[in-house]
Amino acid sequence: MVRIIQQRGKCIGCNACVEADAFRWRISRHDGKCTLVHGVEKKGFFGVVVGDEELESSLAAAHNCPVNIIKVQKVS
Repeated sequence: MVRIIQQRGKCIGCNACVEADAFRWRISRHDGKCTLVHGVEKKGFFGVVVGDEELESSLAAAHNCPVNIIKVQKVS
């Protein structure tokens, strides 16, 4: 399993994560920031646990983020 965490409040809406992983990321029409699909908010952080098949694309999205607000963790 893979945990993806985003600090959405600091997102600049550059679309880099969407380009790396269009399945898991979208640009919000409301405020122009990137949204973690199925992410659940807790104290300003959005998180979701997904299958191992999304590890590579999630790491690419985190690596592409210019403000480093995406974290990817392998969980048991």
